[in-house]
Amino acid sequence: MRIYELGDGTPEVSVVGSIHGDEPCGARAIERFVAEDPDVERPVKLIVANEEALAADERYLDDDLNRAFPGDPNAESHERRLAHDLGREVRGTTAFSIHSTQSYAEPFAIVDAVDAISRSILPRLPVDVAVETNHFAEGRLIEHAHTIEVEAGLQKSDEAADNAYWLIRAFLTATNVLPAPAIASDGGSDGGAPDETESQTEDDRLKLGIPEEHSLDVFRLLERLPKPPADQYEVHATNFEPVVAGEAFARADAEQFVADRDFYPILLSAYGYADIFGYAGEKVGTLP
Repeated sequence: MRIYELGDGTPEVSVVGSIHGDEPCGARAIERFVAEDPDVERPVKLIVANEEALAADERYLDDDLNRAFPGDPNAESHERRLAHDLGREVRGTTAFSIHSTQSYAEPFAIVDAVDAISRSILPRLPVDVAVETNHFAEGRLIEHAHTIEVEAGLQKSDEAADNAYWLIRAFLTATNVLPAPAIASDGGSDGGAPDETESQTEDDRLKLGIPEEHSLDVFRLLERLPKPPADQYEVHATNFEPVVAGEAFARADAEQFVADRDFYPILLSAYGYADIFGYAGEKVGTLP
């Protein structure tokens, strides 16, 4: 575990990357951010979590770290010991945990449940979707600390690493660690040509980490979608787009899987999980 602390005092905000060793985007984004030596207005802790699995390019060495919390300092398992240590490092902070996925290219957020803090932060992140894990958070960091997870994009892609960097900046701006860039409403300070920030689009402003609220859809996980042993898998549905009862959403070899009720697929992929295609969910509202 590699830890960077910026600013003076005890951090109340933390960023965690690469809980899984096959998801390097978080580590890459943290290293990029720290290398800039940014000025911070509040102390912050940035953590590259599973260095050993990252070096081995393996998801984990002994156990899935994001199913191992709260961990055990005396465990034989590397990840269970690490879960204990990481939990100690983020305790008392608002934590931001960066992941990537095989199922969806665009960033989205995951929370245990939308509460007052996540409600204030999520609309200031460059994401259009948030997912409540409901009762599927057991053993995850999201359950044992005040944590917002983000899926930054497709696993091992440069786009995910770039997204993760801008997500860090947006989160740290929303939590007042970074100052918000000034936005000009009139001309430049000398009364001449308008400041370039005046023409920024909403996407530009979000990417710069400017904490201007925008709306996002909120979904909730309802159930796992089991995946049997097979040689080949396919998914026919698109994440966060409705699947209606009677519609085929996946295939394992020659076996088709048909929805027995309407649902929204979440984290649905052919090979992202060993024993499930992903999750069925419901849309529960919008933020803010």
